[in-house]
Amino acid sequence: MRVLITNDDGIDSAGLRALASVAHEAGHQVAVAAPSWDASGASASLTAVEEGGRLLVEERDLVGLPGVCFYAVEAAPAFIVRAAAVGVFGTPPEIVLSGINRGPNLGHAVLHSGTVGAALTASTFGLPSMAVSIGTGSEVHWETACHVAGLALDALIRSGRPTALNVNVPNVHLDDLKSFEEARLASFGAIQTTITEQGAGYVKLGYEPMERDAEPGTDVAAYHDGIACYTPLIACCEDDDAPRLDMPTKLRHTRPLARR
Repeated sequence: MRVLITNDDGIDSAGLRALASVAHEAGHQVAVAAPSWDASGASASLTAVEEGGRLLVEERDLVGLPGVCFYAVEAAPAFIVRAAAVGVFGTPPEIVLSGINRGPNLGHAVLHSGTVGAALTASTFGLPSMAVSIGTGSEVHWETACHVAGLALDALIRSGRPTALNVNVPNVHLDDLKSFEEARLASFGAIQTTITEQGAGYVKLGYEPMERDAEPGTDVAAYHDGIACYTPLIACCEDDDAPRLDMPTKLRHTRPLARR
């Protein structure tokens, strides 16, 4: 299959090359297009840098993956996916992989993730997609994340559905990984935001790990238990369970007509 690899950590990320190697070694046609800067937290932003209406793209020559084109793009990951879908980086992809992000993307906080935003954007084009993240540490076990990503990629392709998967892998040696299971999104993320300083004209924020207990069956609980997990996501869905609002169906102009 034609696979697009992107991320939000930027073109020089080790995780980007690791994910590209997973798809390449599986025999797929791989193209890599990623932001030229760190676009973490970009969500599904369509930020891009243009000159004279032209998107800035630089082709990179990176060794280690023969036949794979690398593009450094002056744009957020979701923008890159949209561009790829219309053939900017060659024949449009049949599947989009995003990551491997350094740091987990868990709970409802995935709304803000550029890694997940790229996968969700792909799903709006009817493309199966996957966002992959691994925990942080002084040493990152990329081989563990690659193994899990390979399993998830195979299952995603066999499903034949345009599903967007969010995959999180604990940063442990592969032999220490307990299992790979489905989990629902926790109602909170792994990181909480706090105000650490505030004054006239400024505020300083801090970001700390959540201390509250993880809800059983959620991605946060699985991650903290040393379990790799995946969560199928849907972008732009309607809330069928929302209560009916008593909304007027006819509008009445309340402003007086302008006098001549």
